[in-house]
Amino acid sequence: MAVETLSPDWEFDRVDDGSQKIHAEVQLKNYGKFLEEYTSQLRRIEDALDDSIGDVWDFNLDPIALKLLPYEQSSLLELIKTENKVLNKVITVYAALCCEIKKLKYEAETKFYNGLLFYGEGATDSSMVEGDCQIQMGRFISFLQELSCFVTRCYEVVMNVVHQLAVLYINNKVAPKIIETTGVHFQTMYEHLGELLTVLLTLDEIIDNHITLKDHWTMYKRLLKSVHHNPSKFGIQEEKLKPFEKFLLKLEGQLLDGMIFQACIEQQFDSLNGGVSVSKNSTFAEEFAHSIRSIFANVEARLGEPSEIDQRDKYIGICGLFVLHFQIFRTIDKKFYKSLLDICKKVPAITLTANIIWFPDNFLIQKIPAAAKLLDRKSLQAIKIHRDTFLQQKAQSLTKDVQSYYVFVSSWMMKMESILSKEQRMDKFAEDLTSRCNVFIQGFLYAYSISNIIKTTMNLYMSMQKPMTKTSVKALCRLVELLKAIEHMFYRRSMVVADSVSHITQHLQHQALNSISVAKKRVISDKKYSEQRLDVLSALVLAENTLNGPSTKQRRLIVSLALSVGTQLKTFKDEELFPLQVVLKKLDLISELRERVQAQCDCCFLYWHRAVFPIYLDDVYENAVDAARLHYMFSALRDCVPAMMHSRHLESYEILLDCYDKEIMEILNEHLLDKLCKEIEKDLRLSVHTHLKLDDRNPFKVGMKDLALFFSLNPIRFFNRFIDIRAYVTHYLDKTFYNLTTVALHDWATYSEMRNLATQRYGLVMTEAHLPSQTLEQGLDVLEIMRNIHIFVSRYLYNLNNQVNFTYQFLKKKFYIFSQFMYDEHIKSRLIKDIRFFREIKDQNDHKYPFERAEKFNRGIRKLGITPEGQSYLDQFRQLISQIGNAMGYVRMIRSGGLHCSSNAIRFVPDLEDIINFEELVKEEGLAEETIKAARHLDSVLSDHTRNSAEGTEYFKMLVDVFAPEFRRPKNIHLRNFYIIVPPLTLNFVEHSISCKEKLNKKNKIGAAFTDDGFAMGVAYILKLLDQYREFDSLHWFQSVREKYLKEIRAVAKQQNVQSASQDEKLLQTMNLTQKRLDVYLQEFELLYFSLSSARIFFRADKTAAEENQEKKEKEEEIKTSNGDLSDSTGPADRVVK
Repeated sequence: MAVETLSPDWEFDRVDDGSQKIHAEVQLKNYGKFLEEYTSQLRRIEDALDDSIGDVWDFNLDPIALKLLPYEQSSLLELIKTENKVLNKVITVYAALCCEIKKLKYEAETKFYNGLLFYGEGATDSSMVEGDCQIQMGRFISFLQELSCFVTRCYEVVMNVVHQLAVLYINNKVAPKIIETTGVHFQTMYEHLGELLTVLLTLDEIIDNHITLKDHWTMYKRLLKSVHHNPSKFGIQEEKLKPFEKFLLKLEGQLLDGMIFQACIEQQFDSLNGGVSVSKNSTFAEEFAHSIRSIFANVEARLGEPSEIDQRDKYIGICGLFVLHFQIFRTIDKKFYKSLLDICKKVPAITLTANIIWFPDNFLIQKIPAAAKLLDRKSLQAIKIHRDTFLQQKAQSLTKDVQSYYVFVSSWMMKMESILSKEQRMDKFAEDLTSRCNVFIQGFLYAYSISNIIKTTMNLYMSMQKPMTKTSVKALCRLVELLKAIEHMFYRRSMVVADSVSHITQHLQHQALNSISVAKKRVISDKKYSEQRLDVLSALVLAENTLNGPSTKQRRLIVSLALSVGTQLKTFKDEELFPLQVVLKKLDLISELRERVQAQCDCCFLYWHRAVFPIYLDDVYENAVDAARLHYMFSALRDCVPAMMHSRHLESYEILLDCYDKEIMEILNEHLLDKLCKEIEKDLRLSVHTHLKLDDRNPFKVGMKDLALFFSLNPIRFFNRFIDIRAYVTHYLDKTFYNLTTVALHDWATYSEMRNLATQRYGLVMTEAHLPSQTLEQGLDVLEIMRNIHIFVSRYLYNLNNQVNFTYQFLKKKFYIFSQFMYDEHIKSRLIKDIRFFREIKDQNDHKYPFERAEKFNRGIRKLGITPEGQSYLDQFRQLISQIGNAMGYVRMIRSGGLHCSSNAIRFVPDLEDIINFEELVKEEGLAEETIKAARHLDSVLSDHTRNSAEGTEYFKMLVDVFAPEFRRPKNIHLRNFYIIVPPLTLNFVEHSISCKEKLNKKNKIGAAFTDDGFAMGVAYILKLLDQYREFDSLHWFQSVREKYLKEIRAVAKQQNVQSASQDEKLLQTMNLTQKRLDVYLQEFELLYFSLSSARIFFRADKTAAEENQEKKEKEEEIKTSNGDLSDSTGPADRVVK
């Protein structure tokens, strides 16, 4: 029947002809070939990336990190499944409560501690304005409300834990037991309860130590009072104020009065309506006390020892539990109380978080004063004295501790490298895993010990307000570096550690399962049945089942709770139980290795001790040999960034981060980078100027620092950027050398030498200055042209761009003085009067400016005062204009000389537009290599000459265009009076010119000169800038002068004719001298007129500004029509001005 139902296709396939096998082999071969090619391709990529791929991770560069913490996806109800329903319920309730406590603790540590600690940070007293305190507190109220809800939740959880434990541990006479609890001790529950009490206690301590928070709260309440008196002013409804005030009072009573912990332990734990009885439950009281003592016995043995893991934290919890026990049951174990206080001799203070330090003796005396009275005062006083001696001893032993831990950590790092680099042998796999496990735990233990030393010492100094010595600071900073070195070691080997951790956890789980299996067999083999035995068996099965899976927090918690039940009835022998506890402790550590190492190596507390950072940097600078340790310190300083993100008193936590970033960078710049820059610059200068023997540089006498080590450092990561010391110093030197070269161009060779020395000595890649060529030191100047005119003509063309730029800078300064003079009230008022006077009389005076008026102006200015050299203000103004004109004349002279020389050099080239390429012609003729080289050289020379002769920049136009718009602006209207001061200026100039020429014939030739065309050039230039040629021409000044002198000359000649008849020789001589003087003055005025007319040609005096603009527009339109739209182009003048 079965055969009939088969399909015909299947019948056909049953015949195997071997084709399927061949086809499969071909596909397999192709796949193998593909894999080989792909592997080789990956290998090539890996080789190309070089060191960036490998087992070692760089802490600074990697954008990702491995998270090894396993995540539990099953719920507690799914995990806790046995046939024993009652036990399931008990374990589930306790596990749920423990998980809740862990969540609350995590929330407190990340959110609430940091929010409170960083309140008020990020704003200095100087930057805060009135009202900022209240605004910050206003923003913080919502956070305090969240904290209030959190504290309330903590109270509920504490209450529930106490109730759940009290219900389990009851006397048989009162009610039947849920499960048999004889020999069952849920120590884990008490440890978790202690952790929660520690959280409340820590919140109290943070708020109690926070003066800023309390001050701001007081100010905020005062503000609220002001609002209450006038709510409409603040835009608030009065009915909303009262509930808000009640809410604030509630917050103050609950959080700010230091009663968070006290309120928790003072809760009414006995149910009022006949529910759970706690205070009268003697069984529970005994169990509570027993559990505290058991935890304490474990803590006391290891506290302060090298094998200490978390005993300090547990000790805080024990103190909290002891106070809670006293509060509920009102009984005191005096001996145990004394034992708790005795711990203070070993550990006088414990850091709760960041900079908050806790003194157990103060806490125990304050919370249980009745017990404190039972102790004698001497022993209490001895504890406080011991605190001071502890700090002194710690300060003295710090240097020794650093040396010891330096050796320990270095050898541990070597072990890590050695073990993780070795390949695991399968025959010794278990041994290898055990050794790896031990090395990992050892690293964590070192981190824990170092962290405790740093936190306790720094916080004790701060709390007791005692100054730290520099030696202590340096030692503590070294310990911080070691701490980060341990963290970096784990991080660098993340890949191998991740691989090892999963294997180690499996190995430890296997060991635990073996131990439990032996105990389970022992229970099963005993045939006596009892509920207690059934509970034990169920608990062991639960532990076994839970261990068969990933080592998550929830699973390890369930195992711990299950074994609390499973270890009764002596199911485990003593020699079996202790190794099992050790294995489970190791499993806890290894499963959370990354997180625990990170928590111990977290240096967030450094934010509160950042005053040590400048001292640390000074030490790094002085001892440059191990500069690489900067990476560790910056990594430590970076640790507080995640914590800062929980701050809520500012608009954004970014403000706080920026403030911190700025502060650290300022300290770094001041104490390291700037000092380094100055020292390097000084060293380069002294090295270059050794011939001057400036100081003793003998390294055997003055010592020597190898600062080059700073430049071999990799960039340091801080926030979201890298600090590159090499780049910073290079930039500083580049900037300094460039700026100083521009100031003193003749020193360019010195700075070039210093640049080369920086590269050779420190390996700094310096940037060339690329300053404009042809400066006095780098090219030819005027004197060089004159001395070597034949070389200049044949080989060189002077480039004036540089000189024009200098001229521009010079003119800018001079025009500022010019403007001030014209703006002076005495000058301005006189000029306005003269302009008004000329307008009134010009029609009667034939439109000529009266000579007498100019003379009067000259005399008036002289009355204003003269300098010690006998110069009036007008003399000084004339000198200023001459200097401006001389600058323009210098530019023209050099440009004309350069063009003349270049035209002489190029005169033998027939056609500048069509120059033959000699190299191509020589190649076509097939001539020798030397001939080709010579032809190439000739082409190069011709090309240079052609380009140089074609360079026709109009420098005058350029210097007019750059200043004219500013001169013609409405704000400079006072300059429009310039044309009317030109007549008195010319009078002043002529007198000065005649005086200079007369000195040529005297023995003392100081101030002698025969020409000064700078004045004419200056007047012409300024008139052009102000577009006042027409206004000046309207004065007809030089006609007025000529008429005046000709009239006087004629009068003297007429008088001479009259006097010649009387033959009075003395009078004739006087008249001759007068005529000669008048001739000289007229001649000087004529010369000035000709000079001014010539100078005006340079500045195109024939056109006004409006006409020039019109001409410019027409030219632009022509260019547009011929070449298309060239609106983006800029002329050479614009380029130079820019």
